[in-house]
Amino acid sequence: MSDEETRGPVVTPVRVVIALCLLAPFVAMLWVGSYAKVDPAFIGIPFFYWYQMLWVLVSTVLTMLAYKLWQRDQRSRHGGAGR
Repeated sequence: MSDEETRGPVVTPVRVVIALCLLAPFVAMLWVGSYAKVDPAFIGIPFFYWYQMLWVLVSTVLTMLAYKLWQRDQRSRHGGAGR
């Protein structure tokens, strides 16, 4: 076993950003009081609905960003081996 495998998890700034990217959609959707209203409407759609649909797109982008950051972090930790 290498020294890296015997140590516990390492918290780096990149991993904190990854965690925030993955946690943000959950916090936004669980905090119902922030979007449980009708106004402002967008093209006739009440705020309650279009806010949630917007988070579907935002969640996709944040998850993709977290994945790319994780890949980059793993490559840098393992000496650039693999893709």
